[in-house]
Amino acid sequence: MKVDRDGHRSGSAGWQLWSLPGRALALILAVDLAAVGTTVGTANSLTSGTHWWWFAALVCGSLAHLEVARSIERRREQSSKGVPYTNLKSLWVFAAVLLVPLPLVIVLTVVSYSYCWARVYGPSVAHRKAYSAATFVLASAAASAVLHAGGLDQLPRLPKSAWSLVVIAVAAAVWWLVNYALVVFAIVLSTSGSSVRQALGDPADQLVVAAALGLGVTVAALLVTMPWALPAPMVAVLAVHRDLLLPQYLRAARTDAKTGLAAPTFWTDVVNAELERARLAGTSVGVIFLDLDRFKQINDTHGHPAGDEAIRAVADTVRGEVRGADLVSRWGGDELAIVLPGIGHRQLHAVAERIRLRLARTPITLTRTKSGVTQILPGVTTSMGLASFPGNGVDADQLVLAADHALLDAKRNGRNQSVSATSI
Repeated sequence: MKVDRDGHRSGSAGWQLWSLPGRALALILAVDLAAVGTTVGTANSLTSGTHWWWFAALVCGSLAHLEVARSIERRREQSSKGVPYTNLKSLWVFAAVLLVPLPLVIVLTVVSYSYCWARVYGPSVAHRKAYSAATFVLASAAASAVLHAGGLDQLPRLPKSAWSLVVIAVAAAVWWLVNYALVVFAIVLSTSGSSVRQALGDPADQLVVAAALGLGVTVAALLVTMPWALPAPMVAVLAVHRDLLLPQYLRAARTDAKTGLAAPTFWTDVVNAELERARLAGTSVGVIFLDLDRFKQINDTHGHPAGDEAIRAVADTVRGEVRGADLVSRWGGDELAIVLPGIGHRQLHAVAERIRLRLARTPITLTRTKSGVTQILPGVTTSMGLASFPGNGVDADQLVLAADHALLDAKRNGRNQSVSATSI
């Protein structure tokens, strides 16, 4: 994985390192220098002729993989913003950790990133690519240290016993942790308004990294024992790579970019599915529409970026007050919608009041104010409209309409309250 790009051109314009916040600059320089020091410190490692053959095979496999998946990889990287960009270069790099000395692992990393710079990524920010390659170098050095500590000193380091398999698994976990942590820290420190939770990205993406590291062990074993069988995992790698694109587009289509909440269309689909399940099981479904009171004043006083911060804070608080089975959507600018399966009228009102009181008592820190001075809001008041199946509607449209009418009643009656819809 790597720090995501922001579309700036490469070359001299791409070296925007010195414009970064101080802490981000310090981290990037420290990691880059550590990678350079690791390269220099291991440059005299002994390399045999067999290592060179394995290295050449890994370079060819890596470049062939990148070329075949070039268009997919570029679209995936372009759509990654503010989160770690997960790719499968780790497959070849970790295979190299098991087969060749660390200097050749570093060369493979440089070759892979250089090829991506020329053929895959297009115009990009130079210091981010350099930092990404440096995280690969440090992750590989850490994994090599784990393998050495576990007694796997001789190359190739293949799983020949239960103990060696455990050591390799731990080394893979360390490789992932070092790389992932360095990328997340860089995103948090260099991206204004980014929280750790946002920078962590989708946990499901890390399963791709785990799969890549596992395939790296397979590739290493086949290269040593049955090199003629390498085309078989290559086909699997390319199939997995193509499948990476679909979930990413699906997440983008069903997620609000600013808050990470569900998009209205996806939320409506979930409501319809829950209603069908409730009809069959004879249960209830609750819907809450939530609107921030006088949100326009936040935008007018502190600016729209600060308003976006407030919406994100409200979204995080609401998510913390509902169950895992419930789904929260950003319905409009400052309006949220919540579906709560299995919740009847009385429980629905209790949940709404709990959310309303929590939002009123939870301070919100605004760092992106138009004055440049951090402001802390003591909390926000909200108006809520409540509707439930079957009493207020039998389909998603009816429930939405009932909850919206109840929300309007709450606002007309003085705001900062929850109002239940009338029965149909």
